[in-house]
Amino acid sequence: MDQNRYDMKDIDIAWCPGCGNFVIWKILKKTLDELNIEPRDVVIVSGIGQAAKMPHYLRCHTFNGLHGRALPPATGIKAVNPGLTVIVESGDGDMYGEGGNHFMHTIRRNPDITNIVHNNMIYGLTKGQASPTSQVGFTTSVQVNGVILEPLNPIALAIALNASFVTRVSTTDEDQMNKILKKAIQHKGYALVDVLHPCVSFNKVNTYQWIKKNTVRLEDTYDPEDRSSAIQRALETDKFSLGIFYIQSGRTTFEANLNVYRDSQEPLFSRSSEPVRLQKFINQL
Repeated sequence: MDQNRYDMKDIDIAWCPGCGNFVIWKILKKTLDELNIEPRDVVIVSGIGQAAKMPHYLRCHTFNGLHGRALPPATGIKAVNPGLTVIVESGDGDMYGEGGNHFMHTIRRNPDITNIVHNNMIYGLTKGQASPTSQVGFTTSVQVNGVILEPLNPIALAIALNASFVTRVSTTDEDQMNKILKKAIQHKGYALVDVLHPCVSFNKVNTYQWIKKNTVRLEDTYDPEDRSSAIQRALETDKFSLGIFYIQSGRTTFEANLNVYRDSQEPLFSRSSEPVRLQKFINQL
């Protein structure tokens, strides 16, 4: 197609040339267009960071919030208007660091949202300190003697919390990213999409070449419904597996548990004639 419906004209993109964010941007636009979802039906929510600038570069509804606080407004947006496709975009620092508490409890609530995490193992916007996923020994201008903490394993954590869809993809495998992102968006419930990608300015270790060398696709025979096996594979670090680690179909979403839309799918904000049910919804948040 000549023109993607999510393209914006005359935008000044602040990412560094060669940044992995460009690949995610391209694949996200392609995926939404191929799913035939209209921009008016999409909301992109983010926090703060280079990855969190994604909503600025897409033609759709956007919400750019506080550092580490992207998931709560996304949950609320989906709850009051479940007909929307809600996607959360932020980096590994914003989502797993500042937003780590919201990450855990959003998984528990299971709202029907897709959570795309740009995981480049470093803080890019604030010029290169270690993030929660930085590897042991990784040196920065702040961690001059190298990182001493074991990196957070978001895949294992999400599976342990029984997230209903957990996957890892990479900007070095665009075809797989496109196919899996479609499944994540179509999944009914919370979907984590952890994306390995390079920061070309501040991370000279976890480059495109490093990602290609240190990742491998999950084999075709792998069963993503086997939770025990999923955790075992998530804990493997000699090579990072790419693919869908875990799916739990049929789990009730946060919106359904609120029991607000039992009789109508009409957005909550347009039903001001139902103050009792609105107050009930507010009390459950």
